[in-house]
Amino acid sequence: MALNHSVVQVRVGDGILWVGGEAYPLRNISHVGQRILEVNKGAAWKRFVIRSLIWLVVGGILAQLLDIVGVLLLIAVQALLVWQLVSVLSRPAVYGLVVNTSGTQRDAVWSTARSEIGYLVSEVAKAIGRPDSAQLVFNVAHAVQGDLIQQYGAGSIGKQHHSGFGDNVVGG
Repeated sequence: MALNHSVVQVRVGDGILWVGGEAYPLRNISHVGQRILEVNKGAAWKRFVIRSLIWLVVGGILAQLLDIVGVLLLIAVQALLVWQLVSVLSRPAVYGLVVNTSGTQRDAVWSTARSEIGYLVSEVAKAIGRPDSAQLVFNVAHAVQGDLIQQYGAGSIGKQHHSGFGDNVVGG
């Protein structure tokens, strides 16, 4: 699954941090940091091995029963499993600018370029120290959008839609 990149403008001026259309007063920001989301490669390999073993048993039985059609089906499904593994393992890490305001942590912007987020963390931290004089305009060229799904324990707590900047909106 390829990530869709967009450009998000981050501005600091007049004591306010703007991320796209979201405003964060610099005097209210208590912490700025970086979050990293990476693919769990161990889990991806484990899922691939389990699915492959199950398919090789079932596909082997089908290959015996259906002759050449069964063999072609066995090869096609195994190729699909390999393609799924490669697509998961090739996903890049995603880096987020995290801003805490009034005890609330917000993921302001996400990017596949670590240097973009690292630069923003540094510059926003400097701006917090001098909120009235800080000026910055930076375009995050590798901003990404997507959904954040969190699950704790056995049941899902929901799906959060994320536009690539601003806070998450809980919904459908």
